Amino acid sequence: MEKFLICFILGLLCLKYNSYAQSVQYSAINCRKHSAVLTDFGGKGDGKTLNTAAFKAAIANLSKVAADGGAQLIVPPGKWLTGSFNLISQFTLYIHKEAVILGSQDETDYPLIDPLPSYGRGRDVVGKRFASLISGTNLTDVVITGGNGTIDGQGDIWWKKFKANKLNNTRPYLIEIMNSNQVQISNLTMLNSPSWHVHPVYCKNVIVDGLTIIAPVDVPNTDGINPDSCTNTRIRDCYIVSGDDCIAVKSGWDEYGIRFGMPTQHLSIKRLTCISPDSAVIALGSEMSGGIQDVRAEDITAINSQSGVRIKTAPGRGAYVKDIYVKNFKMYTMKYAFWMAGNYNSHPDLGFDPKALPVIQNINYRDMVGKNVSIAGNLAGIQGDPFTGICISNVTINLASKSMDPSKKSKVQPWNCTDIAGTSSRVSPQPCDLLAEKQPGKSVDCAFPVDTLPIDNVELKTCNVNV
Repeated sequence: MEKFLICFILGLLCLKYNSYAQSVQYSAINCRKHSAVLTDFGGKGDGKTLNTAAFKAAIANLSKVAADGGAQLIVPPGKWLTGSFNLISQFTLYIHKEAVILGSQDETDYPLIDPLPSYGRGRDVVGKRFASLISGTNLTDVVITGGNGTIDGQGDIWWKKFKANKLNNTRPYLIEIMNSNQVQISNLTMLNSPSWHVHPVYCKNVIVDGLTIIAPVDVPNTDGINPDSCTNTRIRDCYIVSGDDCIAVKSGWDEYGIRFGMPTQHLSIKRLTCISPDSAVIALGSEMSGGIQDVRAEDITAINSQSGVRIKTAPGRGAYVKDIYVKNFKMYTMKYAFWMAGNYNSHPDLGFDPKALPVIQNINYRDMVGKNVSIAGNLAGIQGDPFTGICISNVTINLASKSMDPSKKSKVQPWNCTDIAGTSSRVSPQPCDLLAEKQPGKSVDCAFPVDTLPIDNVELKTCNVNV
């Protein structure tokens, strides 16, 4: 009888546990053999208790078994306040759909780290930078995903300090993965980063998929996704509202980026929706001194944004932006549809070489529609260093009745072109003379690659997690 009661009680406990635990499927580059929950290491999801030690302890323990089939840490429902912590290889951080990771607003919870060698200094101020909320360096096979769980950087206090010039070091990012291979960041909501939200840097084989990124549109440098000196990256199905560029493609700053010499190349962007009243949907630069090559963007929707595609560079940047391909782009209420600028003259210091002129060539835009656009194109190269090989085809821009800038009472200007060379076909309003039709009366399409990048051939596996 006693044995029966023990079994009965244990059975009730198991039933109670199973009534809460559910097996959830998710997609990842690799599944994991070992699993743990943050609460196993003292985590408290009350929104007040600092959980940095719990995250670090959980990851340290999982590191002991990660080589044996991989490990995953589950962040369960709750609000999990934390400072900066580092990830490991062969590891998945899974954030439950009802879980919120809250970034601490205390500077001391973010260790100071050296500037990136391709930048030479912090971007906000000269000196060091705060480690990102979630970081990883020299990793192989790392996944940050969830059931659309949330990472909230609580950036308000950082934005105020930055605007008041009260920061001595550069603000932290939400996620930064550096010098790593096989990186996946997917199916998450990210809010209110102190600065950039997602920053893979010096990485290869990066997958970014299904992110919702939201920050106030009036706060500085809250870029959405910034692939930086990365090779083989795909970005899919993301929705971004930002106070800066939704996607900013980068590769180092002036003499430091030239010396480091690591380009961003083979980047594919599909099904992006962006709202950014003061910045670009997709920006190439301004830090592009390691080079940017082979960027493919398609099926893009821009709403109430400053510009569709923007190239930002200047004398001193060196390197190149070339082989850029964009198609199937819809724009609603924009200041510029196309914007290229060779005078983006922010420099890390006085050590840059003004004779290091960038090469901008083979830029292709096709199959695009814009409505309520103030300026169709503002294309300004560098005197003595023109931007060449620009091609625009099958593009219709419906101009706004007046400029989006209320401080300017002048009429809308369709095109402004200097120091550029290229061609156009079936473009309305008619482009400037520097983009004359190559074959008047004939339909000519700008190039778009027909091959697929290696990263596009990566198939995700279906994995399970008990949450």
